[in-house]
Amino acid sequence: MTGTYSPDLIRDIVATAHALADAARPETLRHFRQGIGVDDKTGDGVGFDPVTEADRAAERTMRAILAQRRPEDAILGEEYGAEPGTSGLTWVLDPIDGTRAYIAGTPTWGVLISVRDENGPIFGVIDQPYIGERFEGGLGIARLDGPLGESRLATGASRALSEAIVMTTFPEVGSPAEQAGFEAVSRKARLTRYGMDCYAYALVALGQVDLVIEAGLNSYDICAPIAVIEAAGGVVTNWQGGPAHEGGRVIAAANAGIHAEALELLRQIC
Repeated sequence: MTGTYSPDLIRDIVATAHALADAARPETLRHFRQGIGVDDKTGDGVGFDPVTEADRAAERTMRAILAQRRPEDAILGEEYGAEPGTSGLTWVLDPIDGTRAYIAGTPTWGVLISVRDENGPIFGVIDQPYIGERFEGGLGIARLDGPLGESRLATGASRALSEAIVMTTFPEVGSPAEQAGFEAVSRKARLTRYGMDCYAYALVALGQVDLVIEAGLNSYDICAPIAVIEAAGGVVTNWQGGPAHEGGRVIAAANAGIHAEALELLRQIC
């Protein structure tokens, strides 16, 4: 939590975030594994940045709710950009984080919802509609609600990097230098897994994974994971140890000890 907020405001922020997640679930599920059409946002035939009507519909639905419930707040969304506000709070929305996973039919994508102030995220939700898991953190909350019920989120205890589980989404991570930095950490770790998108960050908050290391992120990719992981006891920074809520190169760690060990390796290369 980066500031002091009244109990009424906290309740309203949390309730609104859940209303957004509840509304986004059916918009994403109605198209999942149904052969939805895919557009390429790059438009150049070189890269591939997919977007679907499920992405757009989920964000439109969430924006409509914010217009009713929190009209004074700003919005930053992946599909429809920035909308100014007057309250000092910004809702940061990624309607489907992991659209590649979504169109492949794997249940590792998620809906990312967060609220940030001038200092960074204060509350976030990572929602996986198909599995029915909702991770939330910030404003005194660190909670998972899923098929097995409700439980408190807590990151893993400190252990050596040689015993750690490390995740990233793309094997190449980013630039050649960024890939080399990740591989320096990966070589020291016990286990490395790929392709989990936002769900990897949820697993850090759950205490299952020790590190997620990525590059080339946008603010809407990382604000919700920052709030959830920090509320659960973890550490999220850029590769220089500074704030990560604007995106770029990000390292999310279960605790300060393993964060420091991995960060030192990244700094030696990048």
